Amino acid sequence: MTTKAKKTRFKDAPILYLVGFMGTGKTEVGHRLAELLEWTFIDLDHEIEMRDGITIREIFEQRGEAHFRALERQELQRVSERRHAVVAVGGGAFCSAENQEIMARTGISVWLDAPLEALFARCSGEASRPLFTTVEEMALLLERRRPYYAKADLHVQVAGQGVDDLALQIRAALVDSLGPARQRRSQKI
Repeated sequence: MTTKAKKTRFKDAPILYLVGFMGTGKTEVGHRLAELLEWTFIDLDHEIEMRDGITIREIFEQRGEAHFRALERQELQRVSERRHAVVAVGGGAFCSAENQEIMARTGISVWLDAPLEALFARCSGEASRPLFTTVEEMALLLERRRPYYAKADLHVQVAGQGVDDLALQIRAALVDSLGPARQRRSQKI
């Protein structure tokens, strides 16, 4: 895991944002991490669907990606006012400078990273993902998004690890890295 420590203490961190490509396990890990921390879990895409009454795929198909991104930003802003929440954001949310600023101002971002082959296997046969296409197109999209994800505060390699192990690892890294006198630098766990 790569860590860039913040000046706040873990107990004072208002929100943990799980970012990364589709299929990395943000929702599953987020649920487990929220349980461990005794915090609330929020899936940003689910919040958007509940608010609009249609699926993310339908929003993309009926109103377009630009409209979805505007809804996503509005919902992120609303959710960012919460305290003690683990928030799973959609795969493209962290690619917006405005969204990154919201997350940096209100919490800690954690990039869940996995190899393309694992992501493709996890997403295959799932009709709910509007940007899921061929492995070649996924590879291009992933490569375009990697530089954005790399700006996250923590970087977690998820390949070969279970949900419980990942949640425990993230919790331990957060507690360890958010002590006072740490510099902002990268390290892997």
